[in-house]
Amino acid sequence: MKRKKNSTDKSKTSKAKTQKKPLKTSDLSQTHGKVEEEEFTPTTLDQIWGDKGDGKYGTLEEEEYIKELDDMSLTDMHAHAAEVGIIPIDSRDMLEKRLIKEFNKHVNIYRKPNVGSSPTKEEEMNKIPKKVWDILKEGR
Repeated sequence: MKRKKNSTDKSKTSKAKTQKKPLKTSDLSQTHGKVEEEEFTPTTLDQIWGDKGDGKYGTLEEEEYIKELDDMSLTDMHAHAAEVGIIPIDSRDMLEKRLIKEFNKHVNIYRKPNVGSSPTKEEEMNKIPKKVWDILKEGR
């Protein structure tokens, strides 16, 4: 028995081809496989014991905190200000500025960047050229 050929047979129909748009180099991103994590020097005992600093405000990202403040009503902002230790005021703009300022102070405490160890006095003395030492010894 032979099969009849249908005009709707899938093998015979052609699909419309879509053209791919060429990618711009500004749209591409390159990865290197390293975990990008900013290292910060612990400055308090709490940080040494593992406190990340996000307990007081819930985050250490300023954009997230500002978004949270925008979602709060004035009453909620007053309650949050009292929790943080700021005296609540009636002006929403001033209260928001004060809260952001205190937030940034808090973040700066927890995000002290790692700085290479400072050279000791002996290392600094060894960097001074012999010619300079000879000149300095003449004044004795």
